[in-house]
Amino acid sequence: MKTDEATVDRADVDEAAAGGRGARAPSWEEGPADLRLVPLAVAAWVAAAVAVGVPGWWTVAGVVVCLVGGAVLLTPAAARRFGGTARPGEGAEADASTGRGTPAWRLRATAFAGVLLCAAAGAASAGLHTADLRRGPVPALAREYARAQLEVTVTSDPRLTRPRVRGSESVPVSVVLDGEVTRAERSDGTVHRTRAPVLLLVPPGEGRAEWLRLLPSTRLSVGARLAPPSRPGDPFAAVLKVGGGGPPRMIGPPSALQRTAGELRAGLRRATDGLDPDARALLPGLVVGDTSRIGSELRDAFVATDLTHLLAVSGSNLAVVLILLVGRPGRAHQVERGGLAPRLGMSLRGTAVAGGALTLAFVVVCRPEPSVLRAAACGLVVLLAIGTGRRRSLIPALAAAVLLLVLYDPWLARSYGFLLSVLATGALLTVAPRWSEALRRRGVPDRLAEALAASLAAQAVCAPVVVVFAGRVSLVAIPANLFAELAVAPATVFGFATLAAAAVWMPAAEGLAWVAGWPAGWIARVARTGAALPGAELSWPGGWWGGFALALVTAVAVVAARRLPHRGPVAGLLVVLLLLVVVRPVPLTRWATGWPPRGWVFAMCQVGQGDATVLAAGGDAAVVVDAGPDPVPVDRCLRELGVRRVPLLVLTHFHADHVAGLPGVLRGRSVGAIQTTGLEEPPAQAAFVRRTAAAARVPLIRAGAGERRRIGGLEWTVLWPAAGSGAAGGAAVGGDAVGGAAVGGRVAGGGRVAAGSGGANDASVAMLVRAAGGLTLLLLGDLEPPAQRGLLRAHPGLAPVDVLKVAHHGSAHQDPGLIRAVRPRLALVSTGRDNPYGHPSPRTVESLRAGGARVLRTDRDGAIAVVGAGPGLVAVPGGG
Repeated sequence: MKTDEATVDRADVDEAAAGGRGARAPSWEEGPADLRLVPLAVAAWVAAAVAVGVPGWWTVAGVVVCLVGGAVLLTPAAARRFGGTARPGEGAEADASTGRGTPAWRLRATAFAGVLLCAAAGAASAGLHTADLRRGPVPALAREYARAQLEVTVTSDPRLTRPRVRGSESVPVSVVLDGEVTRAERSDGTVHRTRAPVLLLVPPGEGRAEWLRLLPSTRLSVGARLAPPSRPGDPFAAVLKVGGGGPPRMIGPPSALQRTAGELRAGLRRATDGLDPDARALLPGLVVGDTSRIGSELRDAFVATDLTHLLAVSGSNLAVVLILLVGRPGRAHQVERGGLAPRLGMSLRGTAVAGGALTLAFVVVCRPEPSVLRAAACGLVVLLAIGTGRRRSLIPALAAAVLLLVLYDPWLARSYGFLLSVLATGALLTVAPRWSEALRRRGVPDRLAEALAASLAAQAVCAPVVVVFAGRVSLVAIPANLFAELAVAPATVFGFATLAAAAVWMPAAEGLAWVAGWPAGWIARVARTGAALPGAELSWPGGWWGGFALALVTAVAVVAARRLPHRGPVAGLLVVLLLLVVVRPVPLTRWATGWPPRGWVFAMCQVGQGDATVLAAGGDAAVVVDAGPDPVPVDRCLRELGVRRVPLLVLTHFHADHVAGLPGVLRGRSVGAIQTTGLEEPPAQAAFVRRTAAAARVPLIRAGAGERRRIGGLEWTVLWPAAGSGAAGGAAVGGDAVGGAAVGGRVAGGGRVAAGSGGANDASVAMLVRAAGGLTLLLLGDLEPPAQRGLLRAHPGLAPVDVLKVAHHGSAHQDPGLIRAVRPRLALVSTGRDNPYGHPSPRTVESLRAGGARVLRTDRDGAIAVVGAGPGLVAVPGGG
């Protein structure tokens, strides 16, 4: 499978010869842009995008129509009829090389014929590529969900799936790799020889390390169950779900070229082992596209700041290498007067050959992924121009690269990453120089004008596309890219030096890696700092209509910026407003939005299908109950509430929708202790909590029924889980808790948890809380009716409360007796929008309302804050 993250590549055309950021002379001064290849590339692109998603006979019909139309237009009679009558002065266009004229009607006819023929080529390439997905034994086996013994050639590096939460469970992280089936043996012994691209999915098991070490071109024998692709447009014939969980069975070694590339990549990883975690993870990605060490938290930071183009090998990497060879962009088309080439005595054509060899090595080491191929194609087009001694044109180079890539791999025609790359590169070649010159005229220093114009232009054309699939706009993308760009070149240069040195002398490689780690760490800090800002991202309607709306807003803003009077003061005011939106100081945010309300006592965060609630403990301290399914929303909620210290974090039970967001609570905050239930189910999630707490050096303690605690004006009693026999009780959190907020009290009756029939749900920690001002709350975790009835029997004197955190996201499984006993004034339900479980249940909502409760839910009302108590109780919905 050709995978391609939706990354914005701001330098896919070789900057070393593109007249980009380092060139003072604007490219439009060299004459009008040559756009003749642009419609040809667009025609092939559109035709390929359509053809990969339609039945084969439609593709054949389209190819035939385009071929016939193109051939007809090339005949003189049809061309003359198509061109029409020449207008005065339009009889011919002079050929600069021969001086002879070409009739305008023939030029127009030839141009349209070229468009049709390129469309036919794009559709034909797509049809041939998709034919392998529809014919042969592999698609037939997938439709039957059959098991088979297969011989597969690996075609990509192995990678791990991202951790995900599905309901209350955490989806196991699996190994994924692309391959090509060459032999398939059915269960009845029938053998087929074939060629079909597939996706291998390897579940967790003892052989994971061996699977992750596989190199492209390795031949495997695997027993697997086949399944159809999950989406019709996926570029593989089947998904192979490998069974057994053991190591791979290799029947053929990788090629010598891939072994060499693998050794170089492994050497780079070894050389970076001693770096700080972020630099250690990021440097191999910057240099050779090896993102195996980049965790989900760091990746999310790069996504939020629109820096993901730095995680995929791109033209910027190749540009830095070629700059060393051919010199600064402004001198690239002067005869061998830049870079190392003239100093080594290389001729003009020798420079081009050396550049081609470097490009080929770049592709081999970095793997022929889409972003690498984009960079290589653009670089080779430019090197050809240098080798022939001709003055290159940048737009034709980009159009030629697009045309070649779409014909080579038509799946790129439907890739968001490819679209973003082409748009960003086109903006750098056409829009950025003009904006840069405009900024210079207004007194902006040259370097800053070039960098700012490049970031503005790329963001203006790419943001509408990002909105289509992500439904968000990054408000920190431009400053983040400006700051990150300062370190990209040194990190790349020293990173490639490390790669080369690791093959010869590891101590030298480690020294170079230490130097490269500084700029790599800077880039990671830029991403993390930008992503941590409260207003780093702005929600925007997704889909193509959302993208069109943002494109329209962007176009209006550009026109207004050109025609608006007093642009300097207005621009300054807009920058200040944007800064306030991004930083979101709490007093200003409260004044503008009413969130969070002053004097809030309790808050329920909007974390999707999960739970995360916050009890104010005075100042910037709060007790947090559960962490939700994702670190990002709970971290954002706590930042909006101004919580910097968490004396105690209570995890009611170990289901993923309550604990997977734990890193978000720990991020940038001091946490005194983590309290959990005694039933460690599911074991994998309990182990995750232990690992995360140990890494953050936060102690773990267990809750016991009857336990009472107090932090300032906040008091609570643990009502559940019921204590049984055994010595599973917890130790109290000492009075030296973080920031001097003592967690005093005692643990009564600690023991083994009686989980009941509901398993982990019925082992949830349930708490009766009395907050400042006399507000009473009952937090039930995910207790099921048996445990709810047990709680009521254990505490028959349970009095009515102000606020009820409804159990299990408002599911239909509630005990009516408990609801009648506590008679809440306010019932809060934490649930995800459009969740597949039907939460909250209409029956539960009606039961609560019948008892006099006002029901609020996070899927409709957003985050909810509570102020006051008793008759003065106020719920404020609508927070992030």
